[in-house]
Amino acid sequence: MRDSIRALRRSLMVLGLAVSGAAFAQAPITLHGASQFNDDHAFTKAMVKFEQLVKQYYGKPINFVLHKNSELGLEKDYFAYMNQGVSVDYAIVSPAHMSTFSKAAPFIDAPFLFRDLAHWNKVLDADTLKPVADEVAAKADVMLIGYAGGGTRNIFSNKVAKNMAELKGLKVRVQGAPIWSKTFAATGMSPSVIAYNEVYSAIQNGVINAGENEAAGVEAMKFYEVGPNLLMTQHAITIRPLAFSGKTFKKLPPDLQAAIVKAGKEAGAYGRQIESSEDSAKLDAMEKAGRLKRIPFADRAAMKKSVDPVMADYAKEIGADAIYNKINAM
Repeated sequence: MRDSIRALRRSLMVLGLAVSGAAFAQAPITLHGASQFNDDHAFTKAMVKFEQLVKQYYGKPINFVLHKNSELGLEKDYFAYMNQGVSVDYAIVSPAHMSTFSKAAPFIDAPFLFRDLAHWNKVLDADTLKPVADEVAAKADVMLIGYAGGGTRNIFSNKVAKNMAELKGLKVRVQGAPIWSKTFAATGMSPSVIAYNEVYSAIQNGVINAGENEAAGVEAMKFYEVGPNLLMTQHAITIRPLAFSGKTFKKLPPDLQAAIVKAGKEAGAYGRQIESSEDSAKLDAMEKAGRLKRIPFADRAAMKKSVDPVMADYAKEIGADAIYNKINAM
């Protein structure tokens, strides 16, 4: 009798553990995202859209935690976390932060690469950048699942410059990828690589005169307070990949993986539409409020002419000449 009772107890314990294990296995997955910006920024909106689409396509319980306002550091930190498979599972990051793993990655965001927004969208829709995404995935174990961006980048400055002559010697902060320093130096400016969150104080303290960004970035970081002159160089159109940690991705069930890939592409397109459409509106609002003044720039063609040889040489140097030629041919 006692043996029967013991056997029954063991059976109940095993059953209890099995139920507990099943309940644990069915607990919703939680994914963590990161943004340097607040809810109003196009990058944050694109990531929220990504979360909504994943939930829609996956159709099962899943949780997202989006860490905003640089809570987990800067974009370079997010990419490092995704590479390591810790803290951040998805984020929108600058291609400049991928240069350690792919020399060609920063090139897709380089100055004067695109003629206009129509050309930019055509390149992205045609999946022209797939070789870069493949290299980043292979070497960094980070997937580029969509492409956001779309803001036209101009120079915010504490000095007025309307042409190439007045631009000469301007101390300007640029992104860390070598192509940015090379191209800006070719125009006669004096570029410096400074952390994004230090740009405001660097201008304020006279270390530099200027930085460059799209309207959303100028607004979010209040760069207009230290650089109220917006020099309309229109030197680049932003590309910001929506990235996902490969280490995280491999641990997920196949149906969730499929939802993430599908949602990533659509959320990227959504982000491009938002930022490109909001760009002019944000500049209008800031100028109307007296926060900045747009300064027409007469020598954009001359700037491009000075940059073209640098771009061609650099593309060849990093093995991106095939991509560069394909983009120019479109």
